[in-house]
Amino acid sequence: MAFSRPRSAYVHVPFCIHRCGYCNFAVVANRDDLIEPFLRALEIELRELGEPQEVETLYFGGGTPTFLSPVQLEELCQLVLKWHPLADGYEWTVEANPGDLDLDRLAVLSRFGVNRLSLGAQSFRQEKLELLERDHRADDIHESMRLAREAGMQVSLDLIFATPGESLEQWQTELDEAIQLEPDHISTYGLTFEKGTTFWGRLQGGELTTLAEELEREMYLAAIDRLRAAGFEHYEVSNFAKPGQRSRHNEAYWSGDGYFAVGPGAARYVEGVRETNHRSTSTYLKRVLAGKSAVAEQECLNEEQRARELLVFGLRRLQGVDRVEFRERSGIDLDELAGEKIASFVKLKMLADNGPVVRLTREGLLVSDSLWPELI
Repeated sequence: MAFSRPRSAYVHVPFCIHRCGYCNFAVVANRDDLIEPFLRALEIELRELGEPQEVETLYFGGGTPTFLSPVQLEELCQLVLKWHPLADGYEWTVEANPGDLDLDRLAVLSRFGVNRLSLGAQSFRQEKLELLERDHRADDIHESMRLAREAGMQVSLDLIFATPGESLEQWQTELDEAIQLEPDHISTYGLTFEKGTTFWGRLQGGELTTLAEELEREMYLAAIDRLRAAGFEHYEVSNFAKPGQRSRHNEAYWSGDGYFAVGPGAARYVEGVRETNHRSTSTYLKRVLAGKSAVAEQECLNEEQRARELLVFGLRRLQGVDRVEFRERSGIDLDELAGEKIASFVKLKMLADNGPVVRLTREGLLVSDSLWPELI
């Protein structure tokens, strides 16, 4: 597999006002004192590029990038653009919390050229927002959408379903409210209980309960059907976009392309080597500011590993995996790599195989996470 220089970059901003009970990301809560050291460390890490690397997609994730003050946001944008100048026709996405997005922060993002906002809406229902420990209200989502539209930005909404006690009707109402806002893109995620989170402890203690599996399936299918009917293209397991409004940055991941990344817990994929930085923000800062490597894990993928990743990423996309294109990109024949497994999943009606292309079926979408370990 030939490698080309990455054309995408990710910046992890780990700061939040509060760590939500379900969150398992690399974040720190209410540590404003670490922001300036973080910006210094980021500059040091970016210098390791040697020279500026132009990108077509740039993504600020977290955490909550909009937790930074307008002045700090400006410093972050200047720093990153110095090392990752934007190509013509770029996509620059910034994740934002509806509770802290204001005119001043949005003005900074707009001035530097951010053209896509990913809003962590999660829910429009106050009771559910409180359960998820979110610090915003439905009105904040509406206001953030309005401000982003006035700034000429595309908007993506993140929504969570299958929370304790939630009904199918409540979820359908939330989908309808999201559709009425006319975002360009919607991502839907079933609530998961990850070890190490407070939700996990509350689940083990009986304070929280999971929904019945069948109800969660119905909620996912409701999202697919309602969003498709509203003109959204279901293009990846959890992602829906209006025509021409897919997340180009995430498409780079799912296409198996390389990408740069900096910040605590950030994972990069450059020329066949996958590296992940230390997840702890304090450890990351100590190491980088002391002149040491931020990398906690490194793996050089062999040809078969790269091909298997390409297969799994490709199957996450609704367009599926084209056999000819797969061989051209990986150097390996798809059926030699995973023909028996594919055939068994076709028999189980989890995959459809029309000869040129293999893709997930509707039933396969419901259990896709259980397929990937069999293929990777």
